[in-house]
Amino acid sequence: MSLKIDTREVAHVTILDIEGRIVLGDEIHDLRTSVQNLIADGVKKIILNLAGVDYIDSSGVGELVGCFTSVRKSGGELKLLNVTQKIHDVLHVTKLYTVFDIKDDEFTAVKSFDYFFAK
Repeated sequence: MSLKIDTREVAHVTILDIEGRIVLGDEIHDLRTSVQNLIADGVKKIILNLAGVDYIDSSGVGELVGCFTSVRKSGGELKLLNVTQKIHDVLHVTKLYTVFDIKDDEFTAVKSFDYFFAK
């Protein structure tokens, strides 16, 4: 099953709605390319909406970390939205929940980029 990625913007925040499996192969390449294109376009506020992701393997987890690092190096922020229970469990086992800013609803995720709201 291929990875489907739709891009939209809400209040100057770019949201990638991701559907499918984040696994080694074309899926990881598609995710990496999408994030790299946003960075190249100067986008600094990115949310990965993982509500439609039903599986992630170790390579997929590594790619999430790679995307996070790339966005940070470019001076931006990357947050995760609607993390499924399976992905939540993987992030806990790997202790990566301490690295990612994970939000459960879109409004809070978008507003969390606003310095005054985040306080």
